[in-house]
Amino acid sequence: MQCRNCGTEIADKAIVCYRCGTSTTDPVRAPAPLKRRRSPLLSFVVAALLVLLALYLGQASRTAVDPGPWQIGAGVLVCAAIVVVVVRLVRKR
Repeated sequence: MQCRNCGTEIADKAIVCYRCGTSTTDPVRAPAPLKRRRSPLLSFVVAALLVLLALYLGQASRTAVDPGPWQIGAGVLVCAAIVVVVVRLVRKR
């Protein structure tokens, strides 16, 4: 049998050419496809917007007659921002 790459005579049962190292057969398995990674910028922009909105609601609760719902909304937005950042950091690993 001859090597496909360099033409050297090699044994019929050879797996690779001893001269150039080229495989004598096609690979049995295809390589795993690479997953495209998303940019972390989007997650941090969303978290920053949530924090800014929470700050706005916190400020609005100071001038509101009933500050309870405004403060609850601000707390929920801060928690959502923390969840976005934590999920992004966990998925990164």
